[in-house]
Amino acid sequence: MSRLIIEADGGSRGNPGPAAIGYVIYTPEGEVLAEYGEKIGISTNNVAEYSALVAALRSAKEIDPDADIVVRMDSQLVVKQMKHEYKIKNPTLKKLAEIAANIFEEDQVTYHWIPREENKYADSLVNEALDK
Repeated sequence: MSRLIIEADGGSRGNPGPAAIGYVIYTPEGEVLAEYGEKIGISTNNVAEYSALVAALRSAKEIDPDADIVVRMDSQLVVKQMKHEYKIKNPTLKKLAEIAANIFEEDQVTYHWIPREENKYADSLVNEALDK
């Protein structure tokens, strides 16, 4: 079984405001398999973060549905909620979390919080999309 690493980010300029998502999927050896950035309309930061996660997981599923997935995000909220450490009260976030959780089997995906400085690639894709 292969392993894929996802780094995802979402953001809005204003909260809510114009929002975008970005993600990078690569191998443990560092080979980039996919990168993506897209505007998603007017949204909150949290919805954008979750939307980036969903999009990245869907892309990873297309690359290898049997892979072990390592998700690295600088959103502590998303990581802790997806690890079931925090409850999800917001209905929109809850729906997005459910979608994300059902893309792969739960035991295929692990979540790790990383500092913002380690998520620069995905963050740059968000900003490029917002600047278009």
